Amino acid sequence: MTKFTILSISILSFSLAGCAGNAEMLIADFETDDYGAWQVEGDAFGKRPAEGTLENQQDVSGFLGKGLVNTYLEGDETTGVLTSPEFTIQRKFINFLIGGGDTRRTCIELLVDDKVKLAASGRETEALEWENWDVSEFIGKIAQIRIADRSRGDWGHILVDHIYQSNTAKGTQPKTRPFTLRSKYLNFPVKRTARERLVSLIIDGKKLREFSVRLAQDDPDYWVYLEVERFKGKKANLHINKYDPESTKGFDKVFQADSFPGQENLYKEKLRPQFHFTSKRGWNNDTNGLVYYDGEYHMFYQHNPFGWPWGNMTWGHAVSTDMIYWTEIGDAIHPDKLGTIFSGGAVVDHKNTSGFQTGNEKPIVCFYTSAGGTNPWSKDQPFTQSVAYSNDRGRTFTKYQGNPVIGHIRGGNRDPKVIWHEPTKKWVMVLYVEEGEMDFFTSADLKNWTKTSRLKSFHECPELFELPVDGDQNNKKWVLYGAAADYFIGSFDGKEFKPETESITFDHGNAFYASQTFSDIPEEDGRRIMMGWGQVPMPDMPWNQMISFPLVLSLRTTDDGIRMFAEPVEEVEKLHKKKHSFSDEIMDGTETLYGINGELFHIKAEFEVGDADSFGLIIREYNITYDAKDNRIICTGPKSDTGPERFYEPHSEPLKPVDGKITLEILVDRTMVEVFPNNGRYYFPMGAYLVDRDPAIKVFSEGGKTTLNNLEIYELKSIWK
Repeated sequence: MTKFTILSISILSFSLAGCAGNAEMLIADFETDDYGAWQVEGDAFGKRPAEGTLENQQDVSGFLGKGLVNTYLEGDETTGVLTSPEFTIQRKFINFLIGGGDTRRTCIELLVDDKVKLAASGRETEALEWENWDVSEFIGKIAQIRIADRSRGDWGHILVDHIYQSNTAKGTQPKTRPFTLRSKYLNFPVKRTARERLVSLIIDGKKLREFSVRLAQDDPDYWVYLEVERFKGKKANLHINKYDPESTKGFDKVFQADSFPGQENLYKEKLRPQFHFTSKRGWNNDTNGLVYYDGEYHMFYQHNPFGWPWGNMTWGHAVSTDMIYWTEIGDAIHPDKLGTIFSGGAVVDHKNTSGFQTGNEKPIVCFYTSAGGTNPWSKDQPFTQSVAYSNDRGRTFTKYQGNPVIGHIRGGNRDPKVIWHEPTKKWVMVLYVEEGEMDFFTSADLKNWTKTSRLKSFHECPELFELPVDGDQNNKKWVLYGAAADYFIGSFDGKEFKPETESITFDHGNAFYASQTFSDIPEEDGRRIMMGWGQVPMPDMPWNQMISFPLVLSLRTTDDGIRMFAEPVEEVEKLHKKKHSFSDEIMDGTETLYGINGELFHIKAEFEVGDADSFGLIIREYNITYDAKDNRIICTGPKSDTGPERFYEPHSEPLKPVDGKITLEILVDRTMVEVFPNNGRYYFPMGAYLVDRDPAIKVFSEGGKTTLNNLEIYELKSIWK
């Protein structure tokens, strides 16, 4: 019997069973030894349906029987199309199980009259869940099902099983749970492999919060929370867009409390950095709105409060009196009908030019991108620029009723950074407008903005500030800076920036992006302080990524011209515990330094270059080498089974001795090493997994002798109390 005959009989038998008009009609369950009359193209589907999980794939679940379509054949690089034979639509719905990649390039499609009429895709999960198409308008039409995998790379595969016609929709329905809010948190169970669901908090008939979350069906991987303390006493409805008792039981487990499950282990987790800031829960990326006000440093940051990956962009918020010990005080600016909350800056409006001030405190004014179209609430909205302000020292924020203050310009225009320009007595905004261009605007009141110029420069997250050259306050230069840590040095007249250099690279590491400097640091301090996104994945943890350690920036003259230097803020000394000192030692070979304990260090070293080919330090298997033959500094991390390859690829730059000496300053945390050679001539922020490594610290000199003039090693305290 031919393959075509087998499938024809299968479809025919279900068609006959459906003669009564209501019975289900199976299209395919993929339980056969091959695809029968389905047409196979490409190499993603193989010669027969898969039997569950494929090699090197996460566990696949939710399928029926033993067979299913699974295009993770030989990984995510294969592509192809699987097309059914023609059939007649005879029921109101087509139901199917689906998982895999969340893209139109990995999808299941309904073709009627050779045109795609309906489509669905996974949600980046290996757990198949029921979906349905309402096909009532096509009853009586000839149709085909096409399963397509046109994608390569991460999540470039699709999972499909048990496709059938029915007059009953199989899958999810909306559901609402009422709460009288009496606690600090609503707690949500999360499973990394679950499909995302859209949840809304509705109070007094108004939607106040909307976010996507991967609700656990059974045992959660971890719990996240929605802060509701400010709504205490209110009656609220918690709404989920797609509820299915077979796959979304986690919605029924949401509960309110003044703590969240796992809080007792907070900051004690295996990969938690101990002196770099991380959020309690969820993803973080760009630093936003860095601003100083009346004794407090405010750090906002891009935050997904509800999951490990990027998404639900919200402004997280932490405060500190010294940039060392941080207190997370809750999310400050939440998504709304204009979009999720992308990056931007903040200032203190000391003269109340905005008119936002209502009490004795000066307004902290935040500027952010309303990223229209990045959440369902803002469907069809463009990217625009908005304002929120606080009159209570940053504890609560009010969105300006006149938002957006700058409308859509082009594409994904975003990331407004605002400064006060004293010579012109105006506020200045620099804004990324795509295609590597920045627009400059001025304003008298922080609400009404006039464009003054445009410059071809860098990609996203612009930054504009002035620094003295070699400490000379009478010789200052302006720096225009972009997310990838490239910068121009030049002049700025309040309206137009004029570069005086080619693009220069500031970051020479592997784990740094989208940094920002603090606004409104007092003149008597005089420092320009930067913090950025530490791009370090935290596998199997309930949070992800980190913030780099605060740096002091300066412009100094080098043989290559004026360059920006970086050094750790002096407040790092607050973390110092036991000190170990070594001096005037001749190194020849490798020596382990004994009596040093811990995993967190601040290290300062000075080497006198001798006749050795290379010398340096090995710290918990992290290697920092000076190649004396080629005059290069080289940073190399230990290999990891879970970390990205860039973490153990060597990063190097040319570095000449100064007066015959090489100096190194090094910060060592569990998952990041920051290296500052020759007083900050380069900045190497290096992601590295140093947990469970050889704890030894070693010095070495290879191919000859090197004098270790001085070595200071400080064991460090954790910032988490």
